[in-house]
Amino acid sequence: MATGRGRLLQQHWRGLQALSLAPGGIGRAAGHTWFRRASLKQCAGRRELRDKFTANRSVSLDSLPSEVLLKIFSCLDAVTLLCAGCVNRRFHHLANDKSNWKAKSAGKPVGSGTVPSVKDKEAGYWKREYISRQRASVRAALAQVLKPVSHYTGLPVKTQEALRISGLGWVIILKEKNGKEYIMEHIDLSINDSSVTITWYGKNWPRLATLSTLDVCGVTPVFMDRANPPSKSGPRWHSLIAKYNLSNLTKSTMIGGDGLIRIFCMHPGLLVGLWKREEELAFVTANLHLHQLVEKSTLGSATVPYELPPHTPLLDDSLEHGLHGYQLHVDLHSGGVFYLCGTFRNLFTNKGYIEDGYVKIVVISFKNKAEHLPLIGKVGLSWRTDIFDGCIKSCFIMDLTLLDEYGKPFWCFSSPVCMRSSGPSDAPNFLEQTYYVDYVDAEGKVHVELVWIKETEEYFIASLVLYPRIAKINRWFGTAY
Repeated sequence: MATGRGRLLQQHWRGLQALSLAPGGIGRAAGHTWFRRASLKQCAGRRELRDKFTANRSVSLDSLPSEVLLKIFSCLDAVTLLCAGCVNRRFHHLANDKSNWKAKSAGKPVGSGTVPSVKDKEAGYWKREYISRQRASVRAALAQVLKPVSHYTGLPVKTQEALRISGLGWVIILKEKNGKEYIMEHIDLSINDSSVTITWYGKNWPRLATLSTLDVCGVTPVFMDRANPPSKSGPRWHSLIAKYNLSNLTKSTMIGGDGLIRIFCMHPGLLVGLWKREEELAFVTANLHLHQLVEKSTLGSATVPYELPPHTPLLDDSLEHGLHGYQLHVDLHSGGVFYLCGTFRNLFTNKGYIEDGYVKIVVISFKNKAEHLPLIGKVGLSWRTDIFDGCIKSCFIMDLTLLDEYGKPFWCFSSPVCMRSSGPSDAPNFLEQTYYVDYVDAEGKVHVELVWIKETEEYFIASLVLYPRIAKINRWFGTAY
């Protein structure tokens, strides 16, 4: 006995037989055709019903009730919950719910002493709490790594390890006058004895005429996992290091050029290259001194630079007799080639020598020829883009680190500089061409005199003088110098 679908097919078949045998019936062939069409129509109807049923039963995560989503969110770890809050506005609101805070990865939960309980806190407080604790943990780890310092430079000796632990990188943010922003990741990076040189270049620069400012920022992952390399795909923290006004790319800030580009120096330590023919950006290079570089690159915000902790004035009973026991480390370099690496100890100055708000520290005396030092190799500032590269004569990077009598960094900078011709030397011991390099910032100035020796085809530093500002000295010691 047939049942269900079998009975239905039998009924169809008997009907077709009756029609084909009856007078004026449709015939056997026609009956088969009718049956096939009826079956197809019935199958189509079933598919339509099935599709409607399936569509009605399809459920997305976003369609779940808020109570269910909150229950799911409460089972997530803090990192996953933070990422879930970035999906859409509803998830952001639910992820901010105070019931989600479990502090699984951030140590002890907040809610002791005078700190308000969870129910008294505003929505989303746990995000700030968690990120703050994450950053404090990384900061503590970096402080331990950066503790050992070099006897020669007074700077951390494990900077590369600190960069690896923190996942630190650098970006520039180009801002147009209409508010639009372009974020560019660095292309080249080199770590020197006392500075980091970072370069950006590419083919898709925005037009220079539309740009207003350029920001240099340190970038670190918000979430750190010591067991795995830092991820660049997750949320990242921006720390503003310096902001530059691109309207200052004028003749007064141009320090050199060649057949393809002109280069401009903007303090602190930024080098901007423009194509000569098109007056558009070719590359940007940031020269960052290692003194507190990791702190500046990680502890600021996207809009406010990290503020260095206030210096505790040092009591110096001998200040009346001038500065003494200072040490200078200076590097002149470009493109990984070092023209000079020098350390000078027991530097001093007499209190009586004050000129226009500066005191004078003679490092290399013009009169003492035995102190003169040669620059190694052909001096020039190397540059590179994805299309061309070159070298601009008479320019290089100067890294200066001046330590006080206790070995603490007193004045530090890294900046592009350029030698300017001052004509033939008037001194009887020098009959060749002389050059000078001048550098000035808010904390002091540097004056270098060089002599070109034609016979040996090399430059000699004949004079190197530092001029720290008196205001800087007064702040350092908390006294009136």
